[in-house]
This record gives sequence, structure tokens and C-alpha cells, in this order.
Amino acid sequence: MNSPRRVIGVLLFWMMIVVGAQSQAAEPRRPNIIIILADDLGYGDVGCYGATKVKTPAIDKLAAQGLRFTDAHSTSATCTPSRYSLMTGEYAWRKKGTGILPGDAALIIDPARPTLPSILHKAGYATGAVGKWHLGLGTGKLNWNEEIKPGPMEIGFDSNFIIPATVDRVPCVFVENRRVLNADSSNPIEVNYAKKIGNEPTGAEHPELLTLKPSHGHDQTIVNGISRIGFMSGGQAARWKDEDIADVLTKRAVTFIENNKDKPFFLYFATHDVHVPRTPHARFVGTSQCGVRGDVIQEFDWSVSEIMATLDRLKLTDDTLVIVSSDNGPVVDDGYQDGAVADLNGHAPAGPWKGGKYTVYEGGTRMPFVARWPARIKPGGVSDALICQVDLLASLATLAGAEVPAGAGPDSQNVLPALLGEKMTGRETLVEQGGGVMLGMRKGNWKYIPRPVAKNSELYDLSSDPGETKNVAGDNAAVLKEMSNLMQAARSAN
Repeated sequence: MNSPRRVIGVLLFWMMIVVGAQSQAAEPRRPNIIIILADDLGYGDVGCYGATKVKTPAIDKLAAQGLRFTDAHSTSATCTPSRYSLMTGEYAWRKKGTGILPGDAALIIDPARPTLPSILHKAGYATGAVGKWHLGLGTGKLNWNEEIKPGPMEIGFDSNFIIPATVDRVPCVFVENRRVLNADSSNPIEVNYAKKIGNEPTGAEHPELLTLKPSHGHDQTIVNGISRIGFMSGGQAARWKDEDIADVLTKRAVTFIENNKDKPFFLYFATHDVHVPRTPHARFVGTSQCGVRGDVIQEFDWSVSEIMATLDRLKLTDDTLVIVSSDNGPVVDDGYQDGAVADLNGHAPAGPWKGGKYTVYEGGTRMPFVARWPARIKPGGVSDALICQVDLLASLATLAGAEVPAGAGPDSQNVLPALLGEKMTGRETLVEQGGGVMLGMRKGNWKYIPRPVAKNSELYDLSSDPGETKNVAGDNAAVLKEMSNLMQAARSAN
């Protein structure tokens, strides 16, 4: 006969097992993470941010189901530096060579440094990159007919399917992992940005062959009736069809999700839309009220809808944090005569903000930014917290329970509570980079732009002047000095 003490001991033992099992079962799976990054999509280009001439129902639905940010930023007003910052957690202006890269540039991220994908990979995430890369490949003179490395896989991605640079730059091919897709050794690819190679016509020499004429630059090798930046020969079987790019990339993103549905994954899906050359698929042509640029915005929204539908189909919606944003502010005429300026029809790509791509004003870096994760983010929220894409490294690492190595992400701040809508405050200050080395400083509603001659520096109160039309530097000497000191401190940090 069992003693009372033994019976109690056995009961306690089994209670501990049951409680432990329940605790383990209740522990949520680490969320999948998807970053969908548009190219040149402005704050005012999205319905939930005020657009009426273009329709973005998928992004609007995400906002209704999640959290919409009104003061979220890329670090830079151009593509390469903003993507560098997202990956590394470092302001790009700290590192030379992070300007807009040619299509044959070497990789600008040191494979030895921790990055957002490498940190998540080390934490057990499957990591994949699909879409525009534009961070360089290789170490120098690249042979496009052989293995291409270092690249995305050397900085933390398990797999990739990428556009090497931009669609208006050669080479006009996809790279899958470390090889050009559909490469043919009998028709080798050559790329040169210094001089013409091969016998293929250029836009400058044969404008009569163009289906889309350049407005400035973009007059070198012709591919699919569109002249590009840079010279290319060979690789005929590997060249993309411009109108199919959104379909191809979206299908690859969906496939990555399907292949990794049973484990935590991180997908970086960087679309070509809405960058030039704007060549929407036929099913999107003429669907917006502001011409071809509006059409490709709606094509981008379709890509978002396909990702959402995939998550629903695979029953991953509740387990997935989806972030939709853009790499920099909008631009209308960016080198091709596509009618985008004439067809604006009252549409304001940057919304209420001044400037756009290439500028240090708010329109250059203030992005649409929507986050949805049904398990943690309450639906329908709006946040004016100051956050930046440079903060994604620290914030998402924290979310994933990943260790951030010492020295990694030197400018990245953990703003996860703001990202999840648990706090309405984010970072206190932010350095914004325009084109080149032009910098601006944000703190609260103050915006400071230093100029070479101090008396010409600019100071704006965005709470009353979102368009940055009235320089109040002369009336706010104390604020101007504080902002100048903050900028100097940021420049000398790290």
C-alpha cells in the first residue's frame, strides 16, 4: 500500500509534467518575417495614405488588419544606401562606396560582418531574398558565365533569386543563387560600364529601334526595345521579358514561402515596381487614373495580395509578421518618356511632404510603412512613432530571440514595442540622407538641414509646416544649436 507521502509525490510529479506540457504548447512559434520592399513608392502613392487615383486594396487591407506608421523612414533617398542600411543596421553615409551602384559593382557588404539575414539564419530561420539586389556581386571584375560570389548567400541568405542591380541597368538577367538563370556557355554574357562592347545597338545610335525612349541618360544597350544604362552583349536566352518581371518575382516569393512553411522563415521580397522602366503586364495597363506609373503601383499591390493569399492558403497568417514599405521616396520622370508627369492627374506621390527621391527633404525618406501580425498587432492602428528601416536589424533580432553580436548594427535601435504597436514612441533622433552626402536631422517635429554656410542652414517645424516651406532657423537659435550638436554627435559616433 502506497504511503500518503508517496501518493502526494507522484501527483506532484504528474502535475509538473502536465503544467510543463501546457506551458510548452502555449509558447508561440517564433513568427515568420516577410519584408516587402517596393522601389520608389512614395508616401502618397498608397490608398491608406491618401491616394485616390491609384487603388491599393491589398496594402490598405494590411493596414486595416495591422498598424500604419506615419513617421517611418528609409535611411536614404536613393536605393543602394537605403538597402545597405536595412541589411547592416548602419547608416550608409558612414561607409564609402555605398552610393548608387553600377550593375557590375562588387559586393559592398563585408561577408564577415553580421547582417539582418545572417543573424536570423543563425537563430534558425530559413532566409531567402527575392527581387532587386543592387548591393553588388563578386569582388571586382565579374564573370557572369561562372559562379557568382560573394553575394546574398555570403551575407546570410540560404537562397536568392535576384535582379543584380536595377531593371534600367545591364545585365538584364536573373541570378538564382550563384548562377545566371538560363545562361548559355555558347552565348557568353559580357558587361561593361566604361565602353561599348559587342555589336548590339544602343539607344543613342538607333533611337528608331526603341519602344520606350529615354528622357535623359538610359541610351546604351537596347534590351527588349528599351535602352539601358551600361553595355551588354550575349546572354540572349537569359534575358528577362520586362512585362513579366512582377509575375516571375512574385511566383518565386510564393515558392519560397511554400518550401519553408513548416519552420520559421525570413523572406526579403524586393520588387522592381515602381522603378523605371515602367512596363506593367498587359492586365494592369490602363487600370489606374494616372498613367503607367499608377499602373505599376497597382501591379505592386497585386504582388502584395499574392503574398497575403499564400499565407492564408497555408494557414500562416497568424504566425507571420508582414512589413510593406519602400526603399526611398517617389520620382516621376526618372529617365524615360513614359508620360508619367503628364498623367499625374492631381496625384501627389509624396503626399504632403516636400521632395522625393534624391532629396534630403521629408518626401525623400518618409515611407509608407505597414506592419501586420494578427497574433500581436492590434488591427486598425495608426502610429506616429519615429522609426527607420535601419532599426529592423535590432528589432527583428529581438523578436526572433536572436543574439546580436557586439558591434553589429551600430545605428540600429530596438524599436520592437513601437513596431508592434505596444508603444507610441520610437527613436528620438534620425539622420536622413538625401542624394550623395547631403544629410538632415530629425528630432520630434524639428527638421534640420545643415548647409556649408551656417547662416543658410534650414530648420523646419513639421507640425505646422509639413511641406518644409518656411525656414525658421532665424527665429529658433537654441533649437538650431541643439540640432547642429546632434548632427555633429551622430557624425562622430561609431
